[in-house]
Amino acid sequence: MKRMLIKYKAKPEMADTNAELVAAVFAELKAAQPDGVRYACLRLEDNSFVHIVETEGEGPSPVAKLQAFQTFQSGIRDRCAEPPVSNGVTIVGNYRMLGE
Repeated sequence: MKRMLIKYKAKPEMADTNAELVAAVFAELKAAQPDGVRYACLRLEDNSFVHIVETEGEGPSPVAKLQAFQTFQSGIRDRCAEPPVSNGVTIVGNYRMLGE
């Protein structure tokens, strides 16, 4: 199991556009229903976004293969005031939020 946390801050004028692009990724995920994926995205008050992704198996995440994700990725640096930073994470505590 691989868990990643990605955080970045959108430019104020691009935050709503970024949220719409993220929503399109989730719509495609809902339609495709790939196995072995858990994914959440949070938008903070300061227009920072936090993505939490959990995938099973080796190789690239099924999320990366989605057309909506590729569209989201294509302009991410232009939408950001602070670029994405990605880190592997370990769950220390969890109550009904993430998979066991």
